[in-house]
Amino acid sequence: MSSPLTPTFDELPAEIPIFPLSDVVLLPKGVLPLNIFEPRYIAMIDYALKHDRLIGMIQPRHHNIEDAQAPSALYDIGCAGRITNFNETSDGRYEIMLSGLNRFEIKDDTLTQQGFREANVQWMAYAHDMDAEQGFQLDRNSLNQLLKRYFVCHQLNACWETIKETPNHMLITALAMICPFTAEEKQALLEAPTCKDRAKYLTTMLEMSVAENGCCEHSSTRC
Repeated sequence: MSSPLTPTFDELPAEIPIFPLSDVVLLPKGVLPLNIFEPRYIAMIDYALKHDRLIGMIQPRHHNIEDAQAPSALYDIGCAGRITNFNETSDGRYEIMLSGLNRFEIKDDTLTQQGFREANVQWMAYAHDMDAEQGFQLDRNSLNQLLKRYFVCHQLNACWETIKETPNHMLITALAMICPFTAEEKQALLEAPTCKDRAKYLTTMLEMSVAENGCCEHSSTRC
């Protein structure tokens, strides 16, 4: 019997509201905080809260969000998340927490009267996204050294004790979502077949960024 907070794969709907957002991806089992203030997206949250609380995150192919109103301007693959926490602020915004469930492929989408888009989606290509993550080997020492150089280069801070205690699949998911990669790089990470594949892509992207920016090995970040 499914939890009222988490639908099973077979319970995923054929249509979901979608939220085009540049340089942002949601991954299965990832967590994405969002600050919603545009009227059309406030209407989208209202709709989701009255139904199954599902929202599809997807990247536009252009940084101008208005261009994303045309279906062809969106990437084909996105990820649906469920609103697992929300707060209505005194100035009319929503602060929500979106928990990643399953990737989808857009077949077509339409503009609703409230101004947000609703998409007809297919889930089957990613039918295993909601399964328990299988463990995979990861050279954490090498990854940590690479991350220290990358974080210094991009002036990012990290709590290394937390990183040390985070399981491989959760760490790769979090890094893929929060690292300041390009939209194209983030899309490649999103579309990686498995988390193990995503780890390989992520490592390559980190290495390329470090090499291109000439980052030193010394790290001053502290937990």
